[in-house]
Amino acid sequence: MSDDTYFYDPRQGHGLPRDPFKAILAPRPIGWITSVDGQGRVNLAPYSFFAGLNTSPPMVGYSVEGRKDSMRNVEETGEFVCNLVSRPLAEAMNETCAPLAPGENEMIRAGLEAAPSTLVKPPRVALSPAAFECKLTQVVEIRDVTGQGLDTWLMIGQVVGVHIRREFLREGRFDTLAAQPVARCGYRGDYTEVASLFEMIRPGA
Repeated sequence: MSDDTYFYDPRQGHGLPRDPFKAILAPRPIGWITSVDGQGRVNLAPYSFFAGLNTSPPMVGYSVEGRKDSMRNVEETGEFVCNLVSRPLAEAMNETCAPLAPGENEMIRAGLEAAPSTLVKPPRVALSPAAFECKLTQVVEIRDVTGQGLDTWLMIGQVVGVHIRREFLREGRFDTLAAQPVARCGYRGDYTEVASLFEMIRPGA
């Protein structure tokens, strides 16, 4: 092992004042997930272990540690909405992290206006620059190298509808800079926003 590289085996502990895993795995886009239970009660919660998984058809996924409302609701109804978190919505997003009782509406707590979706029942965050309406396709239990289940679940959904606020469409393109997406960066309270872009064209593209 090189002296200029710090190595650790996570199974034996990181040996640092704070676990660096999430700080290294950064920035992570936030899946701000709206769901409803069988009674139509709304839940809104952010997940930073979130990603796009496929392009055609478009698929997204987010992981849930423990069987939270955002898992139970989606299993029950088969639908969810992923709302883009912009910088102006960051504080409201943080409010929706609060541990409320099942059935309590985080949108109301955070002072957010709901907007109806088109093809699914869960509402959208009205001021979100963009939102994906999704239908659940798979629930995957995450397992470690021994095959042991971790009570962590990957929720995979197919995007069946896309909403984009017109103010963020410029010459037919979604203006990422104008939307100011927020991402999670690791240690407690660390976030960032997209403030600049640079271009690289893939070889052969």
